[in-house]
Amino acid sequence: MKRYIFVTGGVCSSLGKGITATSIGNLLENRGLKIRMIKIDPYLNVDAGTMSPYQHGEVYVTDDGTETDLDLGNYARFTKSPLCKLNSITTGQIYQEVIKKEREGRYLGRTVQVIPHITDEIKKRIFLASDGDDVDVSIIEVGGTVGDIESIPFLEAARQFIHDLGKKNVLFVHLTLIPEVAGGELKTKPTQHSVNKLREIGIQPDILVCRSPEFLEKEMVSKISLFTNVEENSIISAYDVKTSVYEVPLIFHDQNLDSIILEKLNLKSSRADLKEWSSLIKVIKSTEHTTNIAIVGKYINLNDTYKSIYESITHGGIANRTKINLIKIDAEKLETSDNPGNFFKDVDGILIPGGFGQRGINGMIKAVQFARENRIPCFGICLGMQIMVIEYSRNVLGLKSANSTEFSPETDYPVISLLEEQQGLCTMGGTMRLGKSQSILVQGTHINKIYDRKEIWERHRHRYEVSGDYIEKLQNAGLIMGAYTPDDNLVESVEWSDHPWSIGVQYHPEFISTPINPHPLFIDFIKAGMEYAENQHSSNSLDS
Repeated sequence: MKRYIFVTGGVCSSLGKGITATSIGNLLENRGLKIRMIKIDPYLNVDAGTMSPYQHGEVYVTDDGTETDLDLGNYARFTKSPLCKLNSITTGQIYQEVIKKEREGRYLGRTVQVIPHITDEIKKRIFLASDGDDVDVSIIEVGGTVGDIESIPFLEAARQFIHDLGKKNVLFVHLTLIPEVAGGELKTKPTQHSVNKLREIGIQPDILVCRSPEFLEKEMVSKISLFTNVEENSIISAYDVKTSVYEVPLIFHDQNLDSIILEKLNLKSSRADLKEWSSLIKVIKSTEHTTNIAIVGKYINLNDTYKSIYESITHGGIANRTKINLIKIDAEKLETSDNPGNFFKDVDGILIPGGFGQRGINGMIKAVQFARENRIPCFGICLGMQIMVIEYSRNVLGLKSANSTEFSPETDYPVISLLEEQQGLCTMGGTMRLGKSQSILVQGTHINKIYDRKEIWERHRHRYEVSGDYIEKLQNAGLIMGAYTPDDNLVESVEWSDHPWSIGVQYHPEFISTPINPHPLFIDFIKAGMEYAENQHSSNSLDS
């Protein structure tokens, strides 16, 4: 019999349900169990693809092209659990399917209701994502906060798992907040209320994970246990980490969370093997060198928008044993500046991430030009690669009004244009070039040397490409095309000639980078940044 762990949250959002859920997955995997990670999002959108970054943060893309919540990125970084469209469930998907069935007459004239029709569809999708002999435990993160009206059908479906499968096969982990008030006192009342709210739905949590500024003392744990009816040894202190979020699985293991889960679910496993993860944390803690990397984007004010980018840069730092100091630069502010150099003092590398729309584009172009002319390592991802092409077309090829048709439909020089299959589309959701596809690397290019192979498979999310009408002109002007698609020869990568490190890629390498297996492009980019810093230091020493 498969086991199911539901991770819920209370008190407020953004406590770290995703990190809690995936840390549990990490621990169970490291005890030899096969897991599946499932995310439930209570919003009515069918997926995250059309949501504003300011509303939802990053859109994470799986191999099969599903646009999902950023928590699936956490799952990918902490576990080896395969991810696809089945692992992301939304209210929009559930109601869309139920209404479709109702229109087709598949409910045989019955009144369609939340219970049982909506809850049955929810359970069906959880079972479908958990299907297969290679799954021992499914970990289901229920988005939102207990008490939100949107989450009620999902919590009811979760409650029904106890009725359907028996309590011994279902476990509830509830994440709450222990806030610190004036004077430094920690308060348990929000946790008490949150658990009571969960009980009203019919769910008694088996394990409490309590976010707090510091480790919870025994007296505090005893008080929480008394008012929540959760055993003291099942109350886990999720205190603020001092080094890296990747330390959380080890913090949970030190409090025997994995052993408690196995005991409550009556599961047998091998002993925990956390050597690889422990070594990772040792490297992070022992690193003293720092590398300054600038991110020039249009959504800088929201940390979650470039979540996978930030994490992948950190992975590159871990591989090179250097801490990363992220310098976040608002492209709009750079756009209005007469002196871009003021933004890039002491910067060792510049990265231009993906995005959509006109806002801030000229600021990104200024950043790319500054990197090219000052020989600073430059990494363009998706839109960032397109910006590198636009800047090169304007300032090297001499096409001063060169642009993308996304930003200027009537431009005289459309060096970036809409994919042919995107012409005439009237819907936005799920219509881009999405998911994993093949690229062929050009022999002798820098990107070919980094990957050390002829072909690669990477994930995409875009509508626009380098226009085929300008490829030869750009090459004649010195822009190197480093990769193409095998069937239609779309440009997948560009490089500047006579530059220490400059790579733009049309795909999103950040989606497959992990702390244990950092993506080679991020490893090499950070290495180039360290070399640039060392050369600058040497030059300054000679000048003095």
